[in-house]
Amino acid sequence: MNQRRSRRPAPRPPEGTPAPAELAGMARSRLADAARVAHWADAALGPGGDAATADGKATLSEATAERAAAELGLTVAQVRGDWDTARLAGLIEVHGDSARPGWRLRAWDRDDSAVLRGWVALFDAWSLAHPEPAEHEPAAVAEVVSAMPQVLSFLQLSAGPVPVEQLLDLLQQRVTELRTERCEVSYEPDPEAPTTAAPATRTPPAERAPDLAPLLDWALHALASVGALTYGDGQATLTPLGSWAVWVKLEQICVAAQSPAGNIEQGAEDMLRGCAQLRPNAARAEYRAWLAARPVGSAVTELIDAARGEDALLRGLAFEALRVVGAPAEPDVRAVLDEPTLRPYALLWLAEHDGVDPEDAHEVLTRKEATWLWVDTAAAVADHGEAPMLVRHLESAVQPTVPQLLAEVRAVGHPRTVQVLVALAAAHPDPALAKAVRRAAFQVHTGR
Repeated sequence: MNQRRSRRPAPRPPEGTPAPAELAGMARSRLADAARVAHWADAALGPGGDAATADGKATLSEATAERAAAELGLTVAQVRGDWDTARLAGLIEVHGDSARPGWRLRAWDRDDSAVLRGWVALFDAWSLAHPEPAEHEPAAVAEVVSAMPQVLSFLQLSAGPVPVEQLLDLLQQRVTELRTERCEVSYEPDPEAPTTAAPATRTPPAERAPDLAPLLDWALHALASVGALTYGDGQATLTPLGSWAVWVKLEQICVAAQSPAGNIEQGAEDMLRGCAQLRPNAARAEYRAWLAARPVGSAVTELIDAARGEDALLRGLAFEALRVVGAPAEPDVRAVLDEPTLRPYALLWLAEHDGVDPEDAHEVLTRKEATWLWVDTAAAVADHGEAPMLVRHLESAVQPTVPQLLAEVRAVGHPRTVQVLVALAAAHPDPALAKAVRRAAFQVHTGR
């Protein structure tokens, strides 16, 4: 008897939502300038490039920005803006004083889901893409950022233009709810008020709040700058991309590519992508069939090459496949211990290969290696998983508190740190924790 449980059909987007290919075309158009600068940097500054920057680093130094502007026919300000967008969308990953193309850039022309994920990453980071006005209190800005998902949900349900006055009322209500949840109501008596004054005369926090209209204006302009909505004439309307993204968030689904047919005949990278949607036992069976169809040596080389790519999910899956290989893979796994990206995975593989219980294998990692692995795994979840999975991933951190985790995550220098923190802040239901994570993402993004 077939014991396999049937999967619940994926929710269908609202009627009128463009097809994924059409949405990807919109995202490509929106990110075209950022992709152009990223491709230029990859060609001009990548390994083996004919012309290096004056400082010998693949970073956007002043000289590099001026060179890019001259070669692309842009202003320096445009190049810097497009570079910033490319970073937020994961087209470029900056690690210390060097930059490299993200896996999404490699898949830009052939993988619609990679393009859509890049745009969703930018959508999640809208508050970084368009910095808030300096004159506003950071606490008020954080409240508005926390309240905007409800505003966006209302826009999505409205399926048409909504007056800004109506959105402002909704924003005010949500901010009031956030403050009430934090119990930000003063219960201290007014020393100048009569002792018989009724408690109802206290001014609620919403009435003491600063005017939210300028911050709503900033938020709507920021969301318009990333292509999530149109804003003008006193009203706002979600774009098709924005409506789809809000629906995705509401339904908590991912847009990972479906398992391709014929995994056994595919190269390692495509095979691993195809196995990403399978249950562990089914995936291991697929790995065994794939390995049986080719020489072990070349198969191990392919798997390790796939692990060196930019997609963190494939990195983890590649080492799962290497566990199926077993002893023949040991020399190749030991050979990558000096590669920072692969070292934590290789150490765990070797520990398990030497007979250490998988639940105890993490003890072979240093604190820094464990933190790097935590961020890398979070990047895989952010790219290919659902929001609750990212929230639950917090529990696997070795740090006992969130502030310690954020401090060590910032220090470890993983190239996907900003995207991971932005995605975690967008997913976490605790407003205070989400605020702290957003602040850490902003500090990493700005280098503060």
